[in-house]
Amino acid sequence: MSQSMAPAEIAFAPEFDQPVRYMLRTRSYYLGLGYDNPYVWAHYIDAPFTPLKNPLSAARLALVTTAAPYQADKGPQGAGAAYNASAKFYEPYAGSMASKPDLRIAHVGIDRKHADMSDSECWFPYEAAQAAAQSGRIGSLSPRFYGLPSNRSQRHTLETDAPAIIAMCQADAVDVAVLIPNCPICHQSQSLLARALESQGISTVVMASAKDIVEYCGVPRMLFSDFPLGNAAARPNDPESRTLNFELALRLLESAPGPRTSMQSPLIWSEDPSWKLDYSNIERLSSAEVANLKAEAEAVRETAKALRIKTVGK
Repeated sequence: MSQSMAPAEIAFAPEFDQPVRYMLRTRSYYLGLGYDNPYVWAHYIDAPFTPLKNPLSAARLALVTTAAPYQADKGPQGAGAAYNASAKFYEPYAGSMASKPDLRIAHVGIDRKHADMSDSECWFPYEAAQAAAQSGRIGSLSPRFYGLPSNRSQRHTLETDAPAIIAMCQADAVDVAVLIPNCPICHQSQSLLARALESQGISTVVMASAKDIVEYCGVPRMLFSDFPLGNAAARPNDPESRTLNFELALRLLESAPGPRTSMQSPLIWSEDPSWKLDYSNIERLSSAEVANLKAEAEAVRETAKALRIKTVGK
């Protein structure tokens, strides 16, 4: 073969430029901090599936979030805030959709190095949902949105939290629900809720950024955005991305042929994929950093435990 006809060099992407394996990453992280009882993630083979009963143009849609209403007396919860266990909530709640709620994500384990904490549209697509209702793309929005706690106890999520959210949805005559998780445990909790909602005849789609956790659990429909945790719905301050991703979620509701249907958004977070190497990566931490993080983890556990006892008595 002549020099001019030689094939061009194959330009593969870096090996790490793939969806972050959050289950493996968090397991290694906590083992590195000295916790020797790795978390067992929820795992199902089958998933319930409820096809749309009516066109979306005649359906009532609800948003389900793991974000928390802002609490001025609970410390920093805005952009750049450190992990704030004081702002956690442990009981499902509902809030009005009449105006845009002030929802924060400082209480969960998002990607604080790369995620943006200033634009709530990244984790609660209020404006995209309102636009879909105003244009007739969907019939209507539920008068309320719903808040799901990110409980590590799968039993509590299935036996207590999910039934409470289902009851709220049924009271508001919800037909379809869009679920937007944030942290790794949030992704599991929302996946379990999606399964429960579908079993009660409410069609769902999970807008996710932790693909492995959602697919491992097994959900009816998932729209995956390869973005840092805390930005599952859109890129920050990017109206076009929020519109596109919400439309893709709606199309998935319409077109999924059966359970475990996943779609990946074509949007990318950055031309530089190295952000995927940072989240809870024990291999990138010094021994001093590991010791500090272990102390912080213990403090967070004590704060969360005290708040949980105060809230639900457990």
